Amino acid sequence: MAIERQTYKGQAYREIRQMLVEGELAPGAKVVVRLLSERLALSPTPIKSALAGLERDGFLVAVPHRGYFVPEVAVEDMREIYELREALDGIAARNAAGAKDAEEFVRRTLRPLYEEQRRLLDEHGGEGYSAVDVAFHRAIWHASGNARLAGILDNLGGQLRFASGSSSRVPGRVPEALQEHEAIMAALAAGDSALAERLSREHVRRAAEAFGGVVTPGSPTPYRPAG
Repeated sequence: MAIERQTYKGQAYREIRQMLVEGELAPGAKVVVRLLSERLALSPTPIKSALAGLERDGFLVAVPHRGYFVPEVAVEDMREIYELREALDGIAARNAAGAKDAEEFVRRTLRPLYEEQRRLLDEHGGEGYSAVDVAFHRAIWHASGNARLAGILDNLGGQLRFASGSSSRVPGRVPEALQEHEAIMAALAAGDSALAERLSREHVRRAAEAFGGVVTPGSPTPYRPAG
């Protein structure tokens, strides 16, 4: 029974997290357990456990006596996330480049994702690029051989998507990002850990700079309940 409860909790966590990342739950909105229970065909117990986990991971805000709310993410929050991503992506790339099968990893895993990114840019103007971009970076995180690092980066990446902070929406950014991906792959395939780390850090830094260039004075501030 304990395993079954954990399975339902994990299912609820993944599905609600996806709803948040994809924008189905609007910033500032209250999260209603009953509606989620009906939507996911799960009892309230795993839903409540999942909401507590999502609050711990930064996807929800818990307000005493009022429940959980979808936060709005401030520009400063985005800067903090990108800062962490820069450091941790660098570590992941460094570790992945040092793996024995780094060249094979690039050929079998990263190169197909890169080619799909190019196809989406050439044939669809970049529509659908963001999802493949996430897969490209997630592959490097997991190739680092550090499961905790990969988990933290996956959480941070989800928060960026949740906050609409993807730099791929910035005009002209995708072609630049693809050039950077090409350079990162070359460093990984060559087993050059120092270069792979530097290029990955620069890649995330440029993404943050691109995002910062389109921030307006009216950007959202974190959710604060009225009264």
